Amino acid sequence: KVKLLSLKDVGYTNDIIEDGLTFIDNSLIKCEEIYDTFRKPVIADDSGLCVDALDGAPGVLSARYGGKDLGSEGKCRMLLSELEGKADRSAAFVCALVLYINPNRIFIVQEEFKGKIANQMRGTNGFGYDPVFFLEEYGKTVAELDDETKNRISHRGKAAETMKKILDTLDF
Repeated sequence: KVKLLSLKDVGYTNDIIEDGLTFIDNSLIKCEEIYDTFRKPVIADDSGLCVDALDGAPGVLSARYGGKDLGSEGKCRMLLSELEGKADRSAAFVCALVLYINPNRIFIVQEEFKGKIANQMRGTNGFGYDPVFFLEEYGKTVAELDDETKNRISHRGKAAETMKKILDTLDF
């Protein structure tokens, strides 16, 4: 049986510098640093929003988009401003989830969650870019969805479901 512990659970407080070029790179950076400290299997993720009209930005810089002091609402407003007048508003949330058992045994899952950037912020359930990420099939932004629906269809939910299937097949 696998027991998952957070970094807080194990008292790890070091800042990990995520300077990779891809979501997978950043997930591996986290895994390697934690593995080097504890010598135990590690699961880490990196995720962000990729907007087609912005050549994939904010991408791996999603959390730092507009500067580290700009909150979620500010990031959403900046994104809306950068897309003003653009016809293509297609985007995807991406999640890279890495299971790092040891340096020779690594499993990587990357999933996406496609949508469009809305013309304005809507909804209060969620965080980050959820108020501007619109799903045509629901007629709502992610911030207007209930948690159960969001977790089932999101990039993280899909990646976690696939990783669970991998974990169920492994012996540690």
